[in-house]
Amino acid sequence: MAELTLSIERFPIAGTFTIARGSKTEAVVVEARITAGGVTGRGECVPYARYGETVEGVAAAIAALAPEIAAGLTRAQLQERLPAGAARNALDCAFWDLEAKRSGVPAAVQAGVAPLRPLTTAFTLSLDTPDAMARRAAEAQGRPLLKLKLGAPGDVQRLAAIRAAAPAARLIVDANEGWDADQLPALLSACAAAGVELVEQPLPAGQDGALARIQRLVPVCADESVHDRAGLAALRDRYDAVNIKLDKAGGLTEALALAGAAQRAGFSIMVGCMLASSLAMAPALLVAQRAQVVDLDGPLLLARDRTPALRYDGAIVYPPAPDLWG
Repeated sequence: MAELTLSIERFPIAGTFTIARGSKTEAVVVEARITAGGVTGRGECVPYARYGETVEGVAAAIAALAPEIAAGLTRAQLQERLPAGAARNALDCAFWDLEAKRSGVPAAVQAGVAPLRPLTTAFTLSLDTPDAMARRAAEAQGRPLLKLKLGAPGDVQRLAAIRAAAPAARLIVDANEGWDADQLPALLSACAAAGVELVEQPLPAGQDGALARIQRLVPVCADESVHDRAGLAALRDRYDAVNIKLDKAGGLTEALALAGAAQRAGFSIMVGCMLASSLAMAPALLVAQRAQVVDLDGPLLLARDRTPALRYDGAIVYPPAPDLWG
């Protein structure tokens, strides 16, 4: 018989994290734990208001499955019991961790992605004034890949200032749906001039048809426009890449399937994250093994991480130890 427990945890952010939709000073996560046979598997999720989620609602959705988990609900059955989203992610990852710990077979082996390699992650610069972002870029020049949060007036100036401050850095941009179709050609041109390699979600999801009608001077990646495999077909003429996040996909199970489907459809793959602890990043590292762009810097943006934590050495993130996850 399996027992489900959960907790809501808060991790302060190192400073303030700002994107086009607003700012936050802490990461609020929900941790799910499934215990069976004296072994506990854990998973962490981040409820996201952009997708209509609340911490309380996600926690309630997880808790409601306690009787079914006690009665023998499986990871495969979970995929039908909950929709894609944060609640299913926490439970799905807890099932993977439990299976690995009970069987002694690492999750990476079960997923067919072993051995796990250390990966280079992007490092995110919050949206700020051009001068402030340029200073942060100069301070982060030891990190080879910088992710710039844009999506507000002054983005052309931000791009120019950041490139001048960090001439050797590789740059990717995340507009968080903050641009509009009229601005798009000029902003993509500015990105190209700054040597940006990828632009995430420049237009609002559901209003991104213009991407099919313009020359994309920089490859464009779907984030808010894609959650799981069901949304993939609609992206073919609009995007060059997809950003896979476990919280959107509803867990490692669907994220792995989405990555395979996206590759077969000709998309490049980015693996991203919400602001969360190492427990949320650990399963995402399995999907990231096949990604062209890795953005798993969540713990680097926190004032403290959980213990045990992932090992980060500058921009390199190492596979998780079994006592963390998997």
